[in-house]
Amino acid sequence: MGALRNVKTLTKRELAEYFVSPAAYVFIVIFLALCGFFTFMISNFFKGNEASLATFFIWLPWLYLFLVPAVGMHLWSDERRLGTLELLFTLPLTVFQAILSKFLAAWLFVGLALLLTFPVPFTALYLGDPDLGAIVSGYIGAFLLAGGYLAVVSMTSALTRSQVVSFIVAVVICLFFILAGWPPVTDMLVEWAPRGVVEAVAACSFMTHFDSIQRGVLDSRDLVYFGSVIVFFLSLTGIILKNHRAG
Repeated sequence: MGALRNVKTLTKRELAEYFVSPAAYVFIVIFLALCGFFTFMISNFFKGNEASLATFFIWLPWLYLFLVPAVGMHLWSDERRLGTLELLFTLPLTVFQAILSKFLAAWLFVGLALLLTFPVPFTALYLGDPDLGAIVSGYIGAFLLAGGYLAVVSMTSALTRSQVVSFIVAVVICLFFILAGWPPVTDMLVEWAPRGVVEAVAACSFMTHFDSIQRGVLDSRDLVYFGSVIVFFLSLTGIILKNHRAG
């Protein structure tokens, strides 16, 4: 119970820190504006004659690619740059509790921004009769996808004192996880690589699993995939931070 209380307390503190700075509000406004622009304007939502959020979910991984690393790039970079990392670990909590708390706070913040996109599904409901199950499933997938991105950013943030370096490395890694399962890329790989290799690469992609969920299929394999990605990169974060402390 003590460990859970530590995580809850630190998560609340970290989440509150997001709203101390105007940057949080700027992020939310930019995220909502881009979601609306790409869904309604670029994708010609109103001309499609179909009450569906498919276009909304298609753009999300690409919007996340730049916006989510911007949210998480400071997670550990600031602690290292300001020299407060050692101070943080003098508190009565473990490295894992600190990592989990910071991650959860960032994840909840992005989740809040995602919830504020509610005008998009409401518009689809007003215009037609969309599949509510697919909408709910898509939002679950979008939240899990954000968690995968943030876990990557947590690891890159622990690697360096520079937020810029953390951001760039996170974007590159997340881009790999997108492109690995992006149809144009897999179609190209099929021409010179065995199908088994292509399928293995695609299975490691965010897109493969997110696409499955946003179509309305909550397969346990997709849930396990995102959970495994989060655990893997948070574990790497712990290893990096423990090595930093030892050094």
